[in-house]
Formats: sequence, C-alpha cells, structure tokens
Amino acid sequence: MNRKWWHGKVAYQVYPKSFCDSNGDGIGDLKGIISKLDYLKDLGVDIIWLSPCYVSPLADQGYDIADYYRIDPRFGTMADMDELITEAKKRDIGILMDLVVNHCSDEHEWFKKACADPNGRYGKFFYIEKRRPDGSLPCNWRSCFGGPVWDKLPGHEDLYYLHTFHKKQPDLNWENPDLREEVYKMMNWWLDKGLAGFRIDAIINIKKVLPFKDYPADRSDGLSSINNMLSEQTGIGAFLGEMRDRTFKLHNSFSVGEVFNERPEEIPEFIGDDGYFSSMFDFSETVFGRSPLGSYADSGITPDDYKRCVFQTQRRIGDIGMISNIIENHDESRGVSRYIPEEDVTPTSKKMLAALYFLLKGLPWIYQGQEIGMENISFDSIDEVDDISTLDGYKVARAAGLSEKEALRAVEKSSRDNARTPFQWDGSENAGFTTGKPWLRVNPNYTEINLADQRNDPDSVFNFYRQLTRLRKNPDYQETFTYGELVPYLEDRHNVMAYLRKSESQCILVMGNYQKEPQTLPLPSAPKKILLNNLHDLKIDGGCVALDGYQVIVAEL
Repeated sequence: MNRKWWHGKVAYQVYPKSFCDSNGDGIGDLKGIISKLDYLKDLGVDIIWLSPCYVSPLADQGYDIADYYRIDPRFGTMADMDELITEAKKRDIGILMDLVVNHCSDEHEWFKKACADPNGRYGKFFYIEKRRPDGSLPCNWRSCFGGPVWDKLPGHEDLYYLHTFHKKQPDLNWENPDLREEVYKMMNWWLDKGLAGFRIDAIINIKKVLPFKDYPADRSDGLSSINNMLSEQTGIGAFLGEMRDRTFKLHNSFSVGEVFNERPEEIPEFIGDDGYFSSMFDFSETVFGRSPLGSYADSGITPDDYKRCVFQTQRRIGDIGMISNIIENHDESRGVSRYIPEEDVTPTSKKMLAALYFLLKGLPWIYQGQEIGMENISFDSIDEVDDISTLDGYKVARAAGLSEKEALRAVEKSSRDNARTPFQWDGSENAGFTTGKPWLRVNPNYTEINLADQRNDPDSVFNFYRQLTRLRKNPDYQETFTYGELVPYLEDRHNVMAYLRKSESQCILVMGNYQKEPQTLPLPSAPKKILLNNLHDLKIDGGCVALDGYQVIVAEL
C-alpha cells in the first residue's frame, strides 16, 4: 500500500443542522462549528466531514441540493465557509464537503430548465421518459423512500423523470458527458477553495442498467427494490475513474465513498493504490439483518454477528487499501443502541464498543455525539418524526398489519432521527445546543449524557475516546495501528471479540468481553504493557485474563 498523507488520521462527521447553533434560531450553523474547532482538535480530530450545507429546500435534509455554489442562509454565508476552512487549517484539520451528485433538487436551475425544455441541453441532464406502449411506467423500480422511481415531469402530462430517492431529488444523467463536465467544474471550484476533499454520497447509483427494464416484484406494491438493478449494474468504473483523474488527483485530495454492493474483485479498483477513492465506508454490519420487506421486519444484530461482519471486511480488504470504520452516521441509528443489547447499554459497554471498532485496521470515524455515548431517542407519536425514510417505513409497517404502536416501535430502532437530535453539550436547557427552539427535539437524556459532565470525568466515555485517539497517534504505536496486520483471535469464542494488530517489531492485543457476565480467556502471550483498560481492575493469572462484563483491554505483548 502506497503511503498517503491521510493515513493514520482520525475523522469526524458533523451534521451541521444539529451540531451547534450560534444565533439562536434553533438550527446549527457554520459559525457554531467554527466555535467548536478547538474542542474537536482536543478530541484528536484531523478531518471533518460536513453533511450538506448548500442551498436546499431540505426535502431530504440538504441531500437535495438546489445550488452547489452557495451556502444555505440557514447555515451562514460563503464567508463563513471560507473562515471555517481557514481556521481548521490553522489547527491542521482538513474539511470535507458532502458531494451529492447522483441527484440534485427539483429546485435546481438545471431541473427548472429541463422542465421548460425537455428536449434541450438541460433535459439531457436527467432521465426523462414516456410511459411504455402498454401504459406502464418505464420500469418498476422502487425508490429508496418508497413508491415508484418515476414522477410526472412538471408541466408535461406525458413525460416522467427518474428519482432514485425522494421525488424532489431528480437523478442526474451521468451518461451525458456535458453533465459530467459541470460536476467536475463544481468539484474543482471547491477544491481550489481549500477543501481537503469530499465524502461522496450514493455514488453507486450514478450508473443505471439501460435500457430501463422491470425486475421481479418483491413487495405487494408490485415494485422491485432498486438494489436489484444495482446488483446487475456494470461499467461504473469509467465514470469514477474519470472523476478521480479530473478532480481528486489534481489536488492530492482525500475522498471517501458511500459504496454499497461492490464486488470483491472490484475492491482494488475502488480503494487500491490508484483507486477511484482514497477510502470507502464499511457498511457490512450496518446493513446486517435488514429485510427487503421494510424496516419493521429487520432483525437485530448479536455480538457474534457484529464480530463476523467486521472480520469479514478486514479479510476482504487486507492490504489493498484503507477501509473507513464506523459504528454510526447521519443515516443510521446510534451505534451504542444498535450494537449493544438495550439492557446492557452503560458507559462501560460504550467504551468497549469504542475500542473494538476504533483500533481496527483502517480509518476510524466518529459521528458527532458518539464520543459522549449519545443514544437513540423514543417517539411518543409518528408526528414527532422528521425523517422521510422513517415516515415511509412506518407506512410500510402499517400496511403489513402492525398497529400504530407496533409500527412506531419497529421504525424507532432504525430511524435516522436518532442520529440527528441536537448535540448534547451540557445540562442546560436544550442541552446547550441553542438558545432558541431546536429544529428537532433534544433527547431527554441530555441531563445525564452531555459533554460538560464528561469533560472533567477521567472515567467518562468522552475521555476514553480521547485516550483512543492519542493511542492511535502515539509514535510508539502509530505504525502498528495504521499499517499493521489485523489477525482475529479467539474468533469462535461466544461473545468475545479480540484481535491482534501486528507489525514487524510489535504485537498489540485488543480484547473485549462482549457480554455482562465475566469471562476468563487465554492470552496469546504475556502482556508487556497494558495500554488501555475501560475498568480499573485487571486480573491476569497463569496465561489467562479474567474480564468483567463488557471489559476491554489493549495490551502490548
């Protein structure tokens, strides 16, 4: 693996709307982020990914972009963005913007011009079709937010446009070189401003199987999951390679792809030394247990399931490139609420989960609030839900026969609103996020879980994350944690997740007891030094270690 400037870094995702509100309007903003840069530096962050803050009607919370060259006034001004980039650089922090180019907003100038002249230049920026001779839609794909991917083109009774996601997110036609030129021009404009790179949204969706065709229906609505099309799709490399060469390579910038459905043989093409991206996220444990019937039918994930998913990815990637490791993001529920049994969620178990994922081979990503152990929120009514994906999931659950209460409980677990509740800075009103009315309800547990309380507590989840970032960057161990091999240990032991990080001159054991009952486990060799322990006590005797419930240790052997 060729060594790159971003290897060994720690990354952090900011969801601007919910991070820090500087002006009391209830919405987080860029000035709020600037005010917290020293906090993020102290945490150990080197790269910040901002979820979209471009001009947007917020049909999908900013992932529907109406102007790629302007900051939405809700979040501030372009001068604020320039200041954020500059101030972050002073602290050796790089800023990533979210690159959303599978689709734009139906309020983007391109789409308005396409509606005015479907046969003109901008009409070819989108997929615009007539119904088939038998009167059916051009294909039976289901959008990611429910319903057909086709909607009537405004102003035209006989024309339809494609939207993989919300109907206010028309898909861009990447088959059109004119469209691609506009995208690259925009990307380079941002990179020239000093961005460190991009997180790339829904990028696998830019290539469609053409001509449009039906797939077998997989629900009672007669539609087919768009994933059926994506699994058959080929040829996306031509687009991704061109984008890399025309943008990222020119600036030596960092790029991380939201990549689903990649085939094992394609991994070198995606994140190898000359890959399309610098890195891509590991979603294997994220998608585990998802049901094609809808979120109401999703199964949970056990500690052993989680371990298998993680180790399968580590084997799949090997030394090809750098995977990006997460336990949550803006599209998922809170990691501690998903990967730890509900009755066992404590500061101790949160710290165990943190160590197990953070010290894997690859880049560790922290999502805002994760570092203080923020948890899922409960809904009293579907009317409290903002997320369009959760609202669709609720409808699907009700149609499947679940009661209102059952449907609410079912979609609550996976709702994207769980990760979008405001950051819990302190125990004051609205968790210190805003002096106004927050755009989304604050989790009521903010009086027990907040940064102010944890900052001065050496045993807090927050300070454990600080220890993790410092351990990864410690000159004595950085080489091993960044480039060292990962070797699973006691892989078949129930409710144990353990692995070795090995370099030529060093071997480090990461071992977690993934249950509330104690376990006594054999050590591969005698520990030379205990680098990290989420509890105060440790019992080692005769080549074995006795771990209490959810205890995790990191030891140099």
